[in-house]
Amino acid sequence: MIGWIVLGVLVLLVLLAMSAYNRLVELRNRYKNAFSQIDVQLKRRYDLIPNLVETVKGYAAHERGTLDAVVQARNTAITVAQQGPAARAQAENALTQTLGRLFALAEAYPNLKANQNFLGLQTELANTEDKIAYARQFYNSAVQTYNTSTQSIPTNIVAGFGGFRARDLFQAYGDERGPVQVRF
Repeated sequence: MIGWIVLGVLVLLVLLAMSAYNRLVELRNRYKNAFSQIDVQLKRRYDLIPNLVETVKGYAAHERGTLDAVVQARNTAITVAQQGPAARAQAENALTQTLGRLFALAEAYPNLKANQNFLGLQTELANTEDKIAYARQFYNSAVQTYNTSTQSIPTNIVAGFGGFRARDLFQAYGDERGPVQVRF
């Protein structure tokens, strides 16, 4: 009789461990999918930027420094695309700041502000920025749920044996948290 009880407890423990493991796999896949959604929106942003820069070039040829900074920030962001969330967040925040300077530049050129190509690109970029913000929030929520599961009892035991480790959030660092400063 005691043998059956011990066997029943062992079977229950194995089932609980399997359930915890499967839950951790599900959460890991969810945060990986969320990160890929950020990547989709960032690629969309990268594709829009060259068109925006070319449109602005026609009106503001002497503002070369700002245009070069946008292109450089875009290229840097693309270069770090295969790195972790921390490096990507830093590069993306720098790109966001240079885009802010580009849009401030447009304020100095009334004809540019009225240009349909510029307005269309600006709208598309603004929509993309909103989607990026949402994707970052979704990713961070998925990572938070995953990290909580890997650190809570009893799933932390399964996480330790299964190689599940805490993940970084996609966040702004240092000065990127403040408003964009535009100086000419």
